[in-house]
Amino acid sequence: MGDSLAGKTAVVTGASRGIGSRIARRLAREGARVALVARTREDLARLATEIAYESFVVECDLTDKPSVDRATALIQETFNAAPDILINNAGIFQMAPLDQTEDHVFEKMLATNLVAPFRFIRAFLPSMRIRGTGDIVSIGSIADRKIFDGNAAYAASKFGLRAMHEVLREELRGSGVRSTLISPSGVDTPLWETVDEPGKPRDRSDMLTADDVVNAIMYALTQPREVNVYELRISHS
Repeated sequence: MGDSLAGKTAVVTGASRGIGSRIARRLAREGARVALVARTREDLARLATEIAYESFVVECDLTDKPSVDRATALIQETFNAAPDILINNAGIFQMAPLDQTEDHVFEKMLATNLVAPFRFIRAFLPSMRIRGTGDIVSIGSIADRKIFDGNAAYAASKFGLRAMHEVLREELRGSGVRSTLISPSGVDTPLWETVDEPGKPRDRSDMLTADDVVNAIMYALTQPREVNVYELRISHS
């Protein structure tokens, strides 16, 4: 029998749009209390109003350690514990040949896509271990295994995320805390609006939808506690 999410607590980073907003809505619909984490308070407030079910806004610059520290402390204070579920979803994506990639772009992509998940995991994991239960889900990419031209910064961040996930999986064996990596191929989200030509796809009809990724996340979260979905790699068929 699958695991119910009713009454559980969850954190979703990058919750203001795309996959993040869709998974936040779905978690709330399943009865979870959701901490909505992103930089744009106005977007989060609108989402919280739509969701209604005990969700709350956590404004956070994921690239800034003091901001992350304040956010994780607020979440634990509000929930009176570490969350049952952490969804490391926030990410940025830009394309450029390696020799045309600016230092600040490379650093920001690593900070958002790799360092921020590390900080959120580190903040909540000790309490999850003591409690003996919890779910950590990180959103990877096809680019965490496959190399594409113009993807130096993004691939470095996603390969690093997959490596961190695999280390975490080893360290969590027997703890009751589960770690899952969801690695989708291209997903039709607003993220593509930030990509300049020639990297921007002209037709996104053959991409996954945000809800496809949400379904994969839900599959992992709702398995019986003795089942850990280590990794899901999904693509448009």
